[in-house]
Amino acid sequence: MRHLILALVLSTPGLPAAAQNWALGGFDPVGYASDGRATPGRSDIVTMWQGQLWHFASEENRARFESDPRAFEPAFDGNCPVTLAEGRRESGDPRRFAVVGGTLYLLRSGQAEEQFRQDPRGIIERARGNWDAMR
Repeated sequence: MRHLILALVLSTPGLPAAAQNWALGGFDPVGYASDGRATPGRSDIVTMWQGQLWHFASEENRARFESDPRAFEPAFDGNCPVTLAEGRRESGDPRRFAVVGGTLYLLRSGQAEEQFRQDPRGIIERARGNWDAMR
């Protein structure tokens, strides 16, 4: 039934407005860890979670996500850990990412991606401290 309701929502006029609620810019959250890349999701394989539409490259990926969505959501609500480590908030780009210890981190730019790869654990630790203080 949930998929039928979602299909009706997606087939109604105003889809561009709904696109603003696409999680990860339409990329498959399972693909980051399983494929090691930002894999575009399909418009016909989606699920609604936390008020956003999550897209998937396959039915299998959707089923994996639906069984434990928190395992696939990006850390820090999608904010860039490099920026958080600097004491600011800035959304990460779903095309720039790292997976550390099974956790997805979105990075704001190529420069942030390079910084993160040099010291991921240190940046995550500083980001976590600032994130906790900001919330």
